[in-house]
Amino acid sequence: MLEAVQPPDEGATRRVRAALMQKVNGDEEMFALGGSIARVIELADSDEPGTHDLAYFVLSDVALTQRILRLSNTIRYRTISGTAVTTVSRAIALLGFDNVKTTALAMLLVDTLDNGAHAGSVRVELEAALCASLVGREMARLSHYQGAEEAAIGALFKNLGALLVASHEHARYREIKQLTAGGKHTPAQASQMILGCSYDTLSAAVLAEWKIPEVIVRAQAALPPGSLKVAASRGEWMRQVASFSLDVARLLGKSGEPAATPEARALLARYGAAFELDAAALERLFTNVAEGMQGLMESMNLQPLPKEALDTGDGLPDVLMLATLDAGEEEEGTHPSGKPKNARELLLAGVQDVTQLRAGGSARVNDVILAVLETLYRALGFKFATVCLKDARAGQYRARVSFGSDQARVQSGFVFPVPAPLPTSGGRDLFLLAMENDADLMISDAASPKIRELLPSWHRTLLPDAKSFIVLPLVVGKAQLGFFYADRAQTAPEGVPPDETAMIRALKRQVLAALAAG
Repeated sequence: MLEAVQPPDEGATRRVRAALMQKVNGDEEMFALGGSIARVIELADSDEPGTHDLAYFVLSDVALTQRILRLSNTIRYRTISGTAVTTVSRAIALLGFDNVKTTALAMLLVDTLDNGAHAGSVRVELEAALCASLVGREMARLSHYQGAEEAAIGALFKNLGALLVASHEHARYREIKQLTAGGKHTPAQASQMILGCSYDTLSAAVLAEWKIPEVIVRAQAALPPGSLKVAASRGEWMRQVASFSLDVARLLGKSGEPAATPEARALLARYGAAFELDAAALERLFTNVAEGMQGLMESMNLQPLPKEALDTGDGLPDVLMLATLDAGEEEEGTHPSGKPKNARELLLAGVQDVTQLRAGGSARVNDVILAVLETLYRALGFKFATVCLKDARAGQYRARVSFGSDQARVQSGFVFPVPAPLPTSGGRDLFLLAMENDADLMISDAASPKIRELLPSWHRTLLPDAKSFIVLPLVVGKAQLGFFYADRAQTAPEGVPPDETAMIRALKRQVLAALAAG
């Protein structure tokens, strides 16, 4: 039996609210979460660098990479050919930029707010947030508003207040749950009484503190009671979607047959006119979101909570604890250079991935280049990898996209005139020789005297720690367009056997074909 909860005085609620905000501001992990969330939201999909930036963000986190790849290989998204998706670039092309962006945000929440002491409560709120984001995505798909995809992000964060309280102030969370369990208080009223502000207000305050765009912050505001009309603006529509998404998520979390419930009828009465929804459309929405939720949970290795799961507040049995999130697939082992011992299999998967990407017919040249670069970087264990293209107007070779250690600094410095301004003692340098002869070079020891004398001064200065590297020229006809470059901090005496070389060249041919066609 639940104990009666006495509302705290105003001073107490102020202290609770202040303590929560102090944790958001002062906790190192929460500060990092806010920075990562702001960075992902900033990633623009309106220009070509956006896809690269998102792919780089995902690749910088091994666990996030594995989950995005698992999601793209679930039944919901699996390609018709059945070929596995093995690169983040291909996953972005398959899932869609906004889908991957929202999923990455959701996974950041899961990773940071996993709380073993109160795992049951946190899981309930996490699942509601994840499910709400999928509802928001479905609503965006049906909308005529430009940039409607932001609704999925607004919906994801609609439950942020409850999630933070469950994770950081669990005693207050239990008090709010006890007030709402009696049926006399809504969650907004109960959270206002206990925290001194509603969950919605807390969500908006935290997002504002994290410098999240104002349109997403405003989407957290509560709606007036009763039936809603069609929104008069995109901002009002975002608020309606965020509220509707969380209401749907709560219903799906409670009922295995949501369409036949009184709660579903209440949803139609409140939101039906605003979204032009009828019972059949709502049932289709339930089905699509449930399928999407299953794939999302699979990608994170999470088992769904049982419906009507009870939260005792004192920790739960292991069966209801958060599933441990793995940090990636079991390692196959690497050479001392860092090159994976299963490089052949990884390269083959990359070749299949890039072939599928081009076969789709809608891939741009930059999409193909990015997918090949990612495959080389991951499959061969490089520390840094880039594609350097000729800018004929400026008379320069310039790195355009890259992955790896100190990526931004190295890429900005990877620029040199054509021909090289400081020739080596032999009058030629390795990069120009490779392009003039269209020769793929696999340098296992960059410190050997004969190799070092062919390295231009810009390379020795910019990449002094490069102990082994590859150069793959991009030459179409007689036109020298640039090259792929990738290096390691260790020598690579294991070399590149013929079968791996064949697949590396197959990847390069895909790029050359895309360049010739584009």
